Amino acid sequence: MTGPAAPPVLAVSSIETLYLDRIYALSGVSLELREREIFAVLGPNGAGKTTLLKTIAGLLRDQPKKGTIRLDGRHIERHHPEDIANSGVVFVAEDRGLFREMTVAENLELGMWGKPRQQAREDLERVHALFPRLRERVDQQADTLSGGEQQMLAIGRSLLRRPRLLLLDEPSLGLTPEMSKLVFDALVQISQAGTTVLLVEQNARLALRVADRAAILETGRVVLTGTPRELAEHPDVRDVYLGIGGAATEGKSFRLYRKRRRW
Repeated sequence: MTGPAAPPVLAVSSIETLYLDRIYALSGVSLELREREIFAVLGPNGAGKTTLLKTIAGLLRDQPKKGTIRLDGRHIERHHPEDIANSGVVFVAEDRGLFREMTVAENLELGMWGKPRQQAREDLERVHALFPRLRERVDQQADTLSGGEQQMLAIGRSLLRRPRLLLLDEPSLGLTPEMSKLVFDALVQISQAGTTVLLVEQNARLALRVADRAAILETGRVVLTGTPRELAEHPDVRDVYLGIGGAATEGKSFRLYRKRRRW
């Protein structure tokens, strides 16, 4: 006889996040992330994707106004961001949050602050194995790295905190296709090693290649969820996000095309 099922790593239930106490950035958003899962959130600019990550991380004061956020069954909504971080949630922002005048080694040392020496050494070795370029650039200032190398450094530093849940905001932004592939291949290894990943991304093709499940967020609402295959087969996802629609979209730019959606 099996025991009760473990709670999802992250359970976001009907959250509402407001700006200026009157503008809805998120309205009734619900998501569940499972153990070792990569969950991608796709959507246009202004859809509320970054707001979702910041709400989970506690970076928006007194938000969400409604709804609940649970990490391994424990409520974390409206907790202080440092408490949420200490519970195992690490947020990598779109700007990567690096100390650009410091070296790669110095940035990584910040991620190991307070750890026992042996544990820090082991974790650093894992980061170097995942991102060999960081070992090669150990004495180089962060602001002299390429965009892809900076993203590797940001993710590598976050892993030194041994996150239970990794929140990533637009990791492919400004990266070459080659670098994007390296970073996203690393995300698969990170999830397989035990970290659950919530990924916000505008590059739908890239995100769906590595995700286990995904959601479409538009105007603060989840309008569609499913596996990558289910989303890729949806006609509106194909038309608007993957750019492989039929004749109805030929000759029309994304900004001008306003076909009635089927969600």
